[in-house]
Amino acid sequence: MKKFFIALAIVLPLISISQEEKKFGIKFHGFVKTDIFFDSRQTIDAREGHFLLYPKNEDLDALGADINATSKFNILSIQTRLKGVITGPDIWGAKTSGLIEGAFFGNIGSDINGFRLRHAFVKLAWPKSELLVGQFWHPMFVTGCFPGTVSFNTGTPFQPFARNPQVRFTKKFGKVNLIATALEQVDFVSTGPSGPSRTYLINSMPELNLRLEYKAEKFYAGLGGNYKRLKPRLSMATMGDSDRITLKANDYASGMSFYGFVKIAPKPVTVKLYGVYGQMMYSMTMLGGYAVSGLDSTLVSGVSAYSSLDYTPIKTMSFWLDFNTNGKKLKVGLFAGYSKNLGTSDKKYLFPDGSNQTYARGANIAYAYRIAPRLIYNIGKFRIAPELEYTVAAYATKDSKIDEYGIISDPKEIGNFRVLLGVYFFF
Repeated sequence: MKKFFIALAIVLPLISISQEEKKFGIKFHGFVKTDIFFDSRQTIDAREGHFLLYPKNEDLDALGADINATSKFNILSIQTRLKGVITGPDIWGAKTSGLIEGAFFGNIGSDINGFRLRHAFVKLAWPKSELLVGQFWHPMFVTGCFPGTVSFNTGTPFQPFARNPQVRFTKKFGKVNLIATALEQVDFVSTGPSGPSRTYLINSMPELNLRLEYKAEKFYAGLGGNYKRLKPRLSMATMGDSDRITLKANDYASGMSFYGFVKIAPKPVTVKLYGVYGQMMYSMTMLGGYAVSGLDSTLVSGVSAYSSLDYTPIKTMSFWLDFNTNGKKLKVGLFAGYSKNLGTSDKKYLFPDGSNQTYARGANIAYAYRIAPRLIYNIGKFRIAPELEYTVAAYATKDSKIDEYGIISDPKEIGNFRVLLGVYFFF
């Protein structure tokens, strides 16, 4: 009898563990994709042109010919993707799940074809709330309302585009959700005196986002706000009369952004509309950033030294419209986007040499727009999708006027025509 109870004490935990293990699982999904594309001129982009932003400005040679008016062609399969969806047992009354997703996009240009982490998070879902911890889309990239383009740029730079490590909490009130997020940066980072870097946000505070949304069967809408504060420098250094003086920097650059979206999906078509008024949008792969607006000094041992800089955010207005039919085999779609540089909130500071310090993407662009019609044809797990994309950036020229706020008058439009064919196989 004693041996029976000993055996029972050993076997019962094993049975319990076996039952728990059955609640764990992972299912793999993804797709193989190849993009074949032609551009009519040189472009501002990432990964050998795969992630297109907008055309490059003119670069005139000695005879006045535009060096960047040179076409290019490429074939890449780096968007090929693998995703693991993980399930597990309930914890604290919540359903648990996780997700790991990567692609062969690489982290930098020289790492092309390298495996890159896209998403990695754990989720706890209660009946009326949800907690997500890990790397996922930035809240301004609304997963239920984003452009359906064939191009991997997904409407960038008109659509906010970034993935971030974050803690996201969702409270559900029937069809209404309130979503609060605190996030940091990894791949999509801000820029500053040392170039693009995570440290400006790491040395400050997490970026904060609050979104309110309404979800119904064929209607989805919402609005939100975002706050970002960066620390561009840890110290300030200047040349005194004889010695270099270094002081701790206590200044920050900060900006607010507001966005709204609507998705209407009756049976024959889906229409999506998104708009954003943003400050310091560089890390969202959009036009924008910030600039120095003031300089303070103090006396140190009788020598005047730089003590702090004031910063002013660059404002960006952007909106897009996306339309597609809802056929199972054949879908026709159109994307149209527009973005405008609204300049800085305060005047840019001019240093003694007449220059200013601006940390931004597209500070010499007054506005940009894009129109991109597409066809998507599905045969089972196979898809072929041609897309035409015309993108224009209006650049400042030597004859343009740029005021103290960075507003550009009389820019010149530079356009690029892209022909893209996407070939997919889903699994």
